[in-house]
Amino acid sequence: MSNCWLMKSEPDEYGWDDLVAEKEGTWDGVKNAQASNNMKAMKKGDQVFFYHSRQGLEIVGIMEVTEEQFPDPFDDTGRWIAVKVKPVRKLDNPVPLKAMKQNPKLANLAIIRQTRLSVAPVTAAEWDEILAMSA
Repeated sequence: MSNCWLMKSEPDEYGWDDLVAEKEGTWDGVKNAQASNNMKAMKKGDQVFFYHSRQGLEIVGIMEVTEEQFPDPFDDTGRWIAVKVKPVRKLDNPVPLKAMKQNPKLANLAIIRQTRLSVAPVTAAEWDEILAMSA
């Protein structure tokens, strides 16, 4: 199985519907060393949960990495990177952060332990549990 990830975006700035409309999006603007390192570890074909932050606070869909790291086109320093993703499918039922926090199988989920981290790994067991919660 490919690696699994979770990426956060504020839906009023770039939401699931924006990605669907574009058919492929550039995930840029990540200016946190740990999140950037997570993006550097992404491989083409990796699966990614799309999480709406600030508004909604829920996982709404699944994306796939279509292009591995390249320089962030909006970063003049050359320090930060971007990746390209495409939508795979919208979840039948979004999975709220509150429900994830209440699920003991997700106690170590990165977005629960490190709430400010915008790009985080998800284990295969966590991935399967979140998918089960969305059914």
